[in-house]
Amino acid sequence: MSGISHLARAGQGLLAGGLIGTLGGLIGLGGAEFRLPVLVGLFRLDTLEAIIFNKAMSLVVVAVALFARLGTIPVGEMLEHAGVVLNLLAGSLIGAWWAAGHAMTMARRWLDRVVMVLLVGLALLLLSEAWLGLGDAAAALIAEGWLRLGLGLLAGFGIGMVAALLGVAGGELLIPTIVLLYGLDIKLAGSLSLAVSLPTMIAGFTRYTQSDAFTVLGRERPLFGAMAAGSILGAVLGGLMLGWVPTQWLTTLLGVILLISAIKTFQHSH
Repeated sequence: MSGISHLARAGQGLLAGGLIGTLGGLIGLGGAEFRLPVLVGLFRLDTLEAIIFNKAMSLVVVAVALFARLGTIPVGEMLEHAGVVLNLLAGSLIGAWWAAGHAMTMARRWLDRVVMVLLVGLALLLLSEAWLGLGDAAAALIAEGWLRLGLGLLAGFGIGMVAALLGVAGGELLIPTIVLLYGLDIKLAGSLSLAVSLPTMIAGFTRYTQSDAFTVLGRERPLFGAMAAGSILGAVLGGLMLGWVPTQWLTTLLGVILLISAIKTFQHSH
């Protein structure tokens, strides 16, 4: 690929990363679920390459986000709820490792189908959070005990699978789970979700190093750097613009966009 092509892709990556980061910042997400269709549809990466690329990008964004939130939610407050993090991590680490291993050996058409179904599911979840008030619970649905511990393990396993198969942090799944299952404040849940996401993504990322598609990170290094910079700047900008746009309407719009882009990008697998 020529230097001009690399420069053009880097410019597109900076713009795409900035837009996705801004929108994600406005609703409190990293934006990885929106980045995946762009990587496949616009930048023409193979599905598995796009997942690995997205996973590496999500690691950078989540690490920055976790550090940035320490001023609002200090480490001490998070440590008080370490049991929640460990409960979910016990399932998510296994789920991420298992799903990443299967993604590397799965036929391309089936991987596309799985990705499309998961993205459509996330789109519907966004719409549900916007209009049904998921994530607004004030008390835990289930009292502390073995049942909640078991449900936490199962939820973590499922979230770890989704995170590995899409290359996302999983905040759109983790935050409602922490709020509803454990009855915690949504701001605290946001920080705890990042504490679960980071080790989970590292587990999936480590598994993907065994894949030939991992070379995409070296081949697309300029695109990665530009998109990472755009994503971080966009997330900061989105956070500063928080409150300018009604969250319900923005979440609805993004849910519809994700739904359409997921089907349009991955429907060729049918």
